[in-house]
Amino acid sequence: MMAYACDMANLTEHERHELVNHIASLQTEHRDLDAITEHLETTGFSDQLALRRLKKRKLQLKDEIEKMKMLLVPDIPA
Repeated sequence: MMAYACDMANLTEHERHELVNHIASLQTEHRDLDAITEHLETTGFSDQLALRRLKKRKLQLKDEIEKMKMLLVPDIPA
């Protein structure tokens, strides 16, 4: 993963574009994991440890997506 500047003011247009693309990639992975976990749950998948790991990865992706989206929002002066 590429290291990004701390806020939008420091992002170059190239970094911003890469960030948007990376967010889209993470969202795709999150949707895929959502479909997989839903399918496994409805078919009676018995490996609960594997299912918990998939769900944990989904949560990690969600957190990472939210953090990256915050980089795209400009700071509002108080």
